[in-house]
Amino acid sequence: MTKYIFVTGGVVSSVGKGITVASIGTVLKSRGVSVSVLKLDPYLNVDPGTMSPYQHGEVFVTGDGAETDLDLGNYERFIDIDLTAESNTTSGQVYSAVIARERRGDFLGGTIQVVPHLTGEIKDRFKKLAVKSKADVILIEVGGTVGDIEGQPFLEAIRQMRKDVGRDNVLYVHVTLLPYIGPTQELKTKPTQHSVNELRRIGIQPDVVVCRSDVPIPESIRDKISLFCDVDREAVIFAQTVDSIYEVPLMLESEGLGDFLVRKLDLKSHAPELDAWREMVSCVKGACGTVRIALVGKYVELKDAYYSVREALSHAGMFHGRKVQIDWIQSEDLEKPGGEKLLEHAQGIIVPGGFGDRGIEGMIKAAQYARVHKVPYFGLCLGLQIMVIEFGRNVLSHSRANSTEFDAGTAHPVIDIMPEQKAVCGKGGTMRLGNWPCQLVGGTQAASAYGRDLIYERHRHRFEFNNQYLERYEAAGMVFSGLSPDRKLVEICELKGHPWMIASQFHPEFTSRPGKPQPLFRDFIGAAKNVIREGDQPALPLTEISNV
Repeated sequence: MTKYIFVTGGVVSSVGKGITVASIGTVLKSRGVSVSVLKLDPYLNVDPGTMSPYQHGEVFVTGDGAETDLDLGNYERFIDIDLTAESNTTSGQVYSAVIARERRGDFLGGTIQVVPHLTGEIKDRFKKLAVKSKADVILIEVGGTVGDIEGQPFLEAIRQMRKDVGRDNVLYVHVTLLPYIGPTQELKTKPTQHSVNELRRIGIQPDVVVCRSDVPIPESIRDKISLFCDVDREAVIFAQTVDSIYEVPLMLESEGLGDFLVRKLDLKSHAPELDAWREMVSCVKGACGTVRIALVGKYVELKDAYYSVREALSHAGMFHGRKVQIDWIQSEDLEKPGGEKLLEHAQGIIVPGGFGDRGIEGMIKAAQYARVHKVPYFGLCLGLQIMVIEFGRNVLSHSRANSTEFDAGTAHPVIDIMPEQKAVCGKGGTMRLGNWPCQLVGGTQAASAYGRDLIYERHRHRFEFNNQYLERYEAAGMVFSGLSPDRKLVEICELKGHPWMIASQFHPEFTSRPGKPQPLFRDFIGAAKNVIREGDQPALPLTEISNV
């Protein structure tokens, strides 16, 4: 029978449940235990696809086209698995499904209640994932913090699971914070005790307590939490903040969590095989030299909006033995007089995805700077559209070149809405989403990066390159190195004569893994690390008249 590990969080939000879940998955997989993962989000949105990055951070897209929580990205990266829509359940999905059944008359006139109907729908999703994935263990993270009103149906559902599938098949992990009081130089366990008491009040006794702290934790804390929270001493796991999130699986392993889980759940396993992971972490910690990358975005105040981009850059840096230093540049700042000075030290410039016209002109200036100064440039989704608009304005002399997303009446709509999107009215889940094929053109930098002719990458967009301009762009030096197999959609473009200026309509950051960097990110950092910047080379003027 499939085993279930439920992970809850207490004391504060953002305590590290997602990384804990991903790390547990890594530890179990290293023992030959197959794992799948599910994230429960208490909000009433059906998915995060229509939510502002300022409220939710990055929207992670799965291969089957689901718009999901960014934690799924960590699950995929750590465990090296491809998840699906079944791995993210929201309150909005649960309520919608139950109400739809009621409208069909499925309940035969019965009164619909949180218990058993909502909780039953939640548990059905656990069991469906178990059947579909055929995994030995399903890891389930409950979003939010114990005590949140909106999370109560999820907590009640996971409480019931111990009775439904048997006590030996369920294990509860609770992640809490040990706050440090500076004046008295003490770590306090009382918030953890209260958090566990809140769980016990609703009928859940945690089997494991993972204690987060920014400072070293004395052994006396382990005894105290074991006593007051009624948890085995060996199941009180210390998780001190580390330099790299990729150290966390090794830390949990050293704390004995892997052996404890295997024994408590009676899992068939072998000795942990984490040598490759240790080698990868050693590469991270032993990296010599820095590559400085300017990330020019619209939401840089909240770095989680670009979570997968940041991690993909880190993976590429590991490959080259370098640490990637990201300069987070608000694109609107480049629109100010002298704004280009913010790019003077960049060895590479990356423009990630986004929506809306705010800050677009600053992004266009970043693309122009990269083209003129021969600085490696990498555009992701919107970043491709920015590269196309800049080229149209400053190389083809179409001064009003733009996207119809930003200027519906532009004289040169070099980026336009996809034909199949024109009749779409709803916003949620209606973009071009998930894996789509891309045929690469031989002899291009993109084809060299991938080393094969046909690739599949994940998309999230409504607008595309306007093929009416294709011949004009090609004649001026732009190379369309990746196309959809029917040749209707430009997937990748690059600039002839430039050291490395490539952009993709898809989001390659979603498929990068530690130890297996995404090919375009790998080659982008490879080009950037060889760039000598301000103080070592003469500066060039931003303004430029002649064509490439």
